[in-house]
Amino acid sequence: ISVPFGNPDILDPELIDFVLWITTSRGMPTCLLCICLGGSVYCDDLKLDSVPPLPKDTTHFYARYNKITKINKSDFASMNKLKRIDLTANEIRTIEDRAFLGLPGLEELVIRENHLSQLPALPNTMTLIDASHNNIGTKGIHKEAFKDMIGLLYLYLTDNHLDYIPVPLPDSLRALHLQRNNIQMMHEDTFCNLKDFNYIRNALEDIRLDGNPINLSRTPQAYVCLPRIPIGALI
Repeated sequence: ISVPFGNPDILDPELIDFVLWITTSRGMPTCLLCICLGGSVYCDDLKLDSVPPLPKDTTHFYARYNKITKINKSDFASMNKLKRIDLTANEIRTIEDRAFLGLPGLEELVIRENHLSQLPALPNTMTLIDASHNNIGTKGIHKEAFKDMIGLLYLYLTDNHLDYIPVPLPDSLRALHLQRNNIQMMHEDTFCNLKDFNYIRNALEDIRLDGNPINLSRTPQAYVCLPRIPIGALI
């Protein structure tokens, strides 16, 4: 059963609360309230405070502009077909360990505009990670978190509290956005292999470091393998 409410603002708030109570307490399909189209489930702007039960064949899940505060390990258990999760603009502060590691098909995670201090551990199948506009600091990213993500294309960590570039980064990466953090220095081997002068990192064409207290002109050797110089302060 799918009831595609076009505008949740016209619904009685008490009706929303009642349907959510039925959904979560009795295991009835989330599609009673959310919009379900094929494998995509849209639960945007419904004042949700937790992830609702999802159909097992869900491939794309959107729960933007809600009030979710925590992601539990059980929220996405056995969701083997899930490829994209978008939780933009919630109030998430906590993500339980391994909440996403059990998702063999997960490729894209968008958790921007939340209150996270740590980036969750993710499977190596990722192609896009967007955790911009959070509170992620130096200790909030696991060591070598992205090393084995050989298909990672887009990494967005804008507006956090990082004071370093999270290396190593896979050769597949096309875009790295780190604007408005607290990055003050860069090593010459951050992007390039100084032991191999023939190494060219053709894919990485979009590096954003503007808004950081770093002078890019101090480490010119750090960019010799890149197709473009990173965007940022040169003085």
